[in-house]
Amino acid sequence: MVKTEDFSSMADSWRDVFERGRLIPPPGQMVRQAVDSHLTQSRGVQLTLSRLTAAHRPKETAEAEPDATYQLRVTFFDRNHQYFFGRTWKSSPQKMKNNKMTLNEILYFHTSLRLPSNVLVLELVALSTRSDGSEQALGQGFTVLDLFPNKTEPQGDRRLNLLHGSPRVLLHPLLKDIVDYSDHLKAINETHLECVLKGHPALASMMHLLPENVLVSSSENIPGLSPSPRGDALLKPMLLKMLPFTLSRLTISLQPSLEAFESQLLQLINADCQNTQQSSQESSLKTVVIQERRLHVGVHNGWCFIDTPQIMVLEPLCSGVKGRVDSVSKHNSQTKDSSAGSLAPQTLGLRSNLEIRLINHQAIAVVFQLEYVFSAPIVRETMLSATSTSRAAFLQCLRWAMLCPFHEQPNWKGEETELVLQGGSKPNPLGLMVYNSATTESAAPLSTSGTVQDMIKFRLSPSSEKTTSSPKTSVRTKLDDGSRQGRSSSSPTQSQNDIHEVFSPESPWGPKLSLSQLTATSHSPTMSNSSSELPWQQSFPSLHQPSLTAPVQWPSHAPRSPSLRVHRHAQNTHTEVGSVVSSVPHLEMDIQPERDKTHLLKHEDDQLQELPFTPVHAPVITVGVTTPSLSTVSSRSSLAHLYSAGFPNIVDSRGQVAEVLDATEPVPFDPHREEMDPLRENLLVFQFLAFTRMPVVGIGPEWPANIYFTFQFYRFPPVTSQQLRLLNSDKVQQKESEPLPCVLTSINNDSSVNSDSPGLQVQFRVDDSFLKPGEKHWFLRYLALHTMHVDIWDSESLLLIGSTAIELKYMLRHGKMAVQALHELEVLTTDYVGEETLQTGDPSNNPSTIVRGRLHVRTGNIGGSQANLSRRTTDRLQSHSHIIIPHEVTGGFAGGSLSTRNILQLNVKNTAQAQRLQVQEEHGPAYRGGINNSTSFSWEKSKLESGHRKLQCMAAVHQKEGKKDADKMTHDETKDIPLTIQPSSSTFFEDISKAEGISNMLCHAITTPHQLFASLGSAEYMEFVLKNPFNSPQTVTIHINDPELSVITNTKEWQYFKELTKTPSLLEEDMFHLEEGALGPKVYLRPKESVHIPLKYQSFLCDHNMSSTQGPSFLPPSKSSNVAKKIVSNMVAAKTIKVSFKAENGDPIAVCQVIVEPSPHIVDQTFRLYHPELTFLKKAIRLPPWHALTAVGDMNAEANISVRCSDPNIICQTRMLAPGEPQDVHLKVPGSPSPNIKMFFVMIFADKWMAAPSQIWQIYVHFMERVDVSCITGQQSCQSLVLRGRQAARKVKCFSSHPQEIEVKPGGVFMLPPAGVQELQLKVQPWRAGSRFLYVNAVDVEQTQLVTAWLLCLNVHRPVLSKAFEVCVPVSSGRGSSKKITYVNPYTSSRTFLLHSDHPDLLQFKEDKFQLDGGESYTIGLRFAPSQSAGSVEILVYVNNLEEKTEETFCVKVNYF
Repeated sequence: MVKTEDFSSMADSWRDVFERGRLIPPPGQMVRQAVDSHLTQSRGVQLTLSRLTAAHRPKETAEAEPDATYQLRVTFFDRNHQYFFGRTWKSSPQKMKNNKMTLNEILYFHTSLRLPSNVLVLELVALSTRSDGSEQALGQGFTVLDLFPNKTEPQGDRRLNLLHGSPRVLLHPLLKDIVDYSDHLKAINETHLECVLKGHPALASMMHLLPENVLVSSSENIPGLSPSPRGDALLKPMLLKMLPFTLSRLTISLQPSLEAFESQLLQLINADCQNTQQSSQESSLKTVVIQERRLHVGVHNGWCFIDTPQIMVLEPLCSGVKGRVDSVSKHNSQTKDSSAGSLAPQTLGLRSNLEIRLINHQAIAVVFQLEYVFSAPIVRETMLSATSTSRAAFLQCLRWAMLCPFHEQPNWKGEETELVLQGGSKPNPLGLMVYNSATTESAAPLSTSGTVQDMIKFRLSPSSEKTTSSPKTSVRTKLDDGSRQGRSSSSPTQSQNDIHEVFSPESPWGPKLSLSQLTATSHSPTMSNSSSELPWQQSFPSLHQPSLTAPVQWPSHAPRSPSLRVHRHAQNTHTEVGSVVSSVPHLEMDIQPERDKTHLLKHEDDQLQELPFTPVHAPVITVGVTTPSLSTVSSRSSLAHLYSAGFPNIVDSRGQVAEVLDATEPVPFDPHREEMDPLRENLLVFQFLAFTRMPVVGIGPEWPANIYFTFQFYRFPPVTSQQLRLLNSDKVQQKESEPLPCVLTSINNDSSVNSDSPGLQVQFRVDDSFLKPGEKHWFLRYLALHTMHVDIWDSESLLLIGSTAIELKYMLRHGKMAVQALHELEVLTTDYVGEETLQTGDPSNNPSTIVRGRLHVRTGNIGGSQANLSRRTTDRLQSHSHIIIPHEVTGGFAGGSLSTRNILQLNVKNTAQAQRLQVQEEHGPAYRGGINNSTSFSWEKSKLESGHRKLQCMAAVHQKEGKKDADKMTHDETKDIPLTIQPSSSTFFEDISKAEGISNMLCHAITTPHQLFASLGSAEYMEFVLKNPFNSPQTVTIHINDPELSVITNTKEWQYFKELTKTPSLLEEDMFHLEEGALGPKVYLRPKESVHIPLKYQSFLCDHNMSSTQGPSFLPPSKSSNVAKKIVSNMVAAKTIKVSFKAENGDPIAVCQVIVEPSPHIVDQTFRLYHPELTFLKKAIRLPPWHALTAVGDMNAEANISVRCSDPNIICQTRMLAPGEPQDVHLKVPGSPSPNIKMFFVMIFADKWMAAPSQIWQIYVHFMERVDVSCITGQQSCQSLVLRGRQAARKVKCFSSHPQEIEVKPGGVFMLPPAGVQELQLKVQPWRAGSRFLYVNAVDVEQTQLVTAWLLCLNVHRPVLSKAFEVCVPVSSGRGSSKKITYVNPYTSSRTFLLHSDHPDLLQFKEDKFQLDGGESYTIGLRFAPSQSAGSVEILVYVNNLEEKTEETFCVKVNYF
């Protein structure tokens, strides 16, 4: 088929989009400024235009045209260069109402020009109709919107005042570089525009479909985007699928012939070249020749190319002859030989296929561009001779064509498509001036059918995604990767190396770029506005011949990329080409199997490239943080029943009932008011009042009977409550639609019910003795922003019923004596499925959240005063507590006393009286000589190495006392002590012990203790004041014996912690010197100089020991409340860390002893996961929104999210996805045997330097024995389990999570002997298809301890339907509907049948069991329950035999109308 496809006959949808999408590019100076500022990545922006108020319009407009309509126009403007660019967006015309115009328009755009000079100009225009019918637009004022003030992200509401005049006034020279136009232009009174400007990261996924700096509205047609049901496809863009296609048998024919076309083209270019140059003999010998013919193929959506066009090198082909021939240009430049019988090339073609990807949309077009590369001589005055081979290459677009393959119903039967190649000045998607010669057209011969035209012929056919990509496609992928790497690298050397590596001509594999493509230097238009010279006349930077390793000079406005794909099609590219043109490697690939095998062997051990892949993990949603409030409101009858139970009141210190707060109303938080509360004691009360059961499929209505709770408040230890009985009220008649709450009552040790005080009350006392200095602020913030996670358990089966979250903000007192609030919380549980089922796409396999019940809780806070109301000294000195000042020693020791008046503020426990040691005879020579380097000993050196060091210290101490006293002491001791050659070993070790004692005291004199309270994940910052005590400079080495305490060597990190802790010390850059293999960082100190050494202690490890038992605690019931005690559990380890500051000779000059005291941490969320034993758990947990993670850190928290795990054997990481996408924390936990429970903590940091975790998650992983069961809905399947005994005999009972779907035999209590084996029979009869997880627990009833747990992985299939029915039931009739179905016994003998339904709440049977003789029929009576809402549901009716095997399955579709 032949398609002319000129501009007038293009697809209407593509032409409309193309006409609307034409824009003016930004100024080149502005683009270069953005590149120099490293603003290369485009960002999405959303602009919401709300309302325009124009109280004072120009009188001429209001009086002349009272029915005029108004329109708002928006355009980009560069105020530094006074340049309008982009595309003007126009709103829909509308009339003013009460001098107001409601816009409600949302505009989107993306730009990389995030400069303060980039602004938006918004103009109000009045539209009216002239007498001749044309439209008249009259400006009513304009305003300017700053997009990126100070290069910050756009955000915030704006109220813009309109200015008098037209936007053209911004082009006045006096307004150049003006930031605030209001000082120079007059504003219109009471006329303003309201708008909201903010970033829109969701546009990142569709930026390839829309050019930069283009304003589009939410209703704009952008081909490639999936339409949104809400009408705004750009709010959360969804892309249409890309389909693979193959272009084959592509040929191009130029008229009248290829040889004649190129000959005339070269004649015109050479003639023009000679006319514009000075005529000389040398210039006449130089001609322009054709170096290369290229074809650009790209996919265009009317706005832009959705992917960078591919560039292919065309080969001249002879008609009927396969292969490549020499260039026609070479043939024309040489003298023709006498062989007239040689075949001349007729067409240009590709000898390999081309892979492209299209979108099934009417406005998608495939654009072809024929481009020639010419080689022209360089004409300069400095040319030495006419034989110089220096030439320049330039590009020129000759023809183009386009095809809309989806404009009409496509026919993919392999037919060839012919398109007419266009030329001239017609608008084209390339944005280029295309060659068009009148001489060529006049010389074209005419056929009998008309004018012969230039044609392109090809075959377009869909290709399979599963087909192995061709070598060309593989190389193209590598080039794309190289392009991305090149854009991210700012080093030109790296870009050159990438080019040389990818396009090396030595590699025969895949297509290659031509030399002219590698040396392309400019993308400027053919005729430059800044120069009157022709392209081949312009000057060039160098006369050297190009090489493959030569740097590529890219234009300033183009991205520096070594990719094969060129972002903007090169039209007039200038470079120098040497005499090596004949050795140009081409993009076409020669099929040579031998060379391919050699290449495969050569690259056999190469690293495989990772494909984009997102692991499929069902994310666990955090309860109470990412979900809305779980509070509900019961009916008045339920509340009356609840308050009649007689729960104890929450009263203040004066005995008055606490003020009641409404849990459904928002609560303001005033930190200053809370901190200045005179009642510094807070008694926080939790009263668990009642639990409301909710009907769940597969579970009986009386479950659970007994429950208990587990939770953790603030940094108190975890709480496990005692058993609580659910008491039903016999006085009040319950309704099925609204079950009444069951009052909770504690159970005594003898299993009797404690009826004296209903409910359970737990109290936590928080006062100044509990809080650390400065901690009250964080405690109040915890109450205002956090929720407390509560797990509800069945105390008999030890199965998790569900979880809920209590909002703690209602425990803030706001200066009152006491407050209380009643909460009714939904208890939720998530029915997880296997990871392998998520890939099937079946909605029935998705995780579902089930409401198991409602928990009634009362919270309160009672204020109290302490005996000592004065603030602690540590609170007043909190700002300086991070600086450690060592004890100053200004003098030596005198009179044999280690502790003198010269030692200031020495710790009492480090003070001792030193006694003079008796020097042994063998030590005498060393002692008398002052222990110098020339002293030698007569005994073994290995035995006295430590003694020698101690004696040096002793001699140094005594020499301090004076020479006279030392001589006297030496004479007396020498006279009294006899000389012995062999001293006893006991005397020697006593002497060594005394020396060590003195050494320890000397070390204590320079040791400064510092105590800190550390919690999990939180960094404790401190600064040690180090002073050089010597009169000479010293290089001090800092040695720390624990890796959790480190020196902060990064200046930015040091500054961050100083600002965070408000430490008023000086900051010094590049203070430390790090050497590989050294004991620690080194710092240079001048004589007597003091510096602050920044230290940071941070521990991510803690104790994970937990009780192996699982079950409620049996606390003795009493009328008093249970007050949680502070115990040390699951905290960081207590330790003492020694920081030594050693001089150049290795002697310590100061020691800092850091005493780490553990402090419990806050638990924000608790997760319980169930997984098969001895296998890795791979799970993703959804992170909360970013505003919930910015308790510590900057506003750019999204880019700084990091996670740590308290268990080093667990892999915990998070991955940065596209902006706007939710982020998950991925866990990989090693397995353990059943029924072990692994507990660990996950810390989430929102700041770059991880100062303090924004949230801490406590995660429990319950490992269970896995049992795979494959069954059919409605039919019973049997499975056997083996329960093995342990060391002692146990009384065991088995429980299932869904008793109506899983029956366990034996069902009662049985004795499990030591090391015995008990077989359990499971009868599984599920009612819902899909993959599910169910649980079976074996519990020791005496110890209330879990013995073994099984995880049943059900793969449930739908049964084969026998018949289908449909029934209509009216809505809100209150009567329902009754129907009948006839069933015939197909057997010849009598049988008994059972009836079941997968929706027992909607369908009831008249009889659940019936018996029929052979061949008899029975009428099944159906009773459909009424519904309160319209809709339809399918109900399955199962006819089973006595063995619960399904005989027949009926499907009844019920329509409620």
